[in-house]
Amino acid sequence: MSIILGIDIGGSTTKIVGLRSDGSTIAMHRVSAQDPITSLYGAMGNFLFTNRLKLNDVARIALTGVGASHIDEDIYGIPTEKVEEFTAVGTGGLALSGQGRAVVVSMGTGTAFIWAEKGMPVRHLCGSGVGGGTLAGLCSRLCGTRKYQQIVKLAADGDVNQTDLTVGDLTRNSHPSLPLDITAANFGNVSDDASPGDFAAGVINMVLQSIGTTAVMACRYCGCETAVLTGFMSNLPQARECFDLFTRLHGIRFIIPDNATHATSIGAALHLMEENGTAPC
Repeated sequence: MSIILGIDIGGSTTKIVGLRSDGSTIAMHRVSAQDPITSLYGAMGNFLFTNRLKLNDVARIALTGVGASHIDEDIYGIPTEKVEEFTAVGTGGLALSGQGRAVVVSMGTGTAFIWAEKGMPVRHLCGSGVGGGTLAGLCSRLCGTRKYQQIVKLAADGDVNQTDLTVGDLTRNSHPSLPLDITAANFGNVSDDASPGDFAAGVINMVLQSIGTTAVMACRYCGCETAVLTGFMSNLPQARECFDLFTRLHGIRFIIPDNATHATSIGAALHLMEENGTAPC
């Protein structure tokens, strides 16, 4: 068996995907660890054991992500190549969404905005420090937890109207691009009775809206009407509703593809296959 492993070593988690020679997926895994070396070898060992594979089943390994800088040699003697992270993000985003061109948004600890077009080099447009790290950091202070699942659980019972100022709070006159119920100021109207759940909902809303606003501007800059959302925050229950609002307001289509959290690892493996002339047609 000739398997290509794509491994994305992030700041807090490592994502791994195994692709067959025809580009089909064997499995996807993720492992959390603070140390990138531990995370890498833990993810790889878990993947091989769970899928009943051996080292000699793996033909090549594609590494990407911030933690890839710690690896300077082949892993277990298997040919190992590094794929530039933005290239992996763009390649994976297009592959998962089935698009030929798009602004690909990678929502990780921070957020990266990538221009990707099939047959053309991937281009990093801009980045934002607002992302999953913002969500965890603010919620640790406002809600008493930085754990993703606990934040999501709290926010499910929260009300952003207890934290945010809307256009309707300021004026009775609406505008086609400014409905009365949209946010005028995140955390601009915090109630004295706001609960941890309200704060969690407010932080999620602020982070997603900040990302959505930048994505709209990136799309307009590129003359494109499609944004592909990747990264773990694409799984937030509030994401679909939030980005649907941006579609209604600005006409930009936001796509959250299946397996969006693994877009970078998939993109790394696919790019390595393309570089070696083995990518599926």
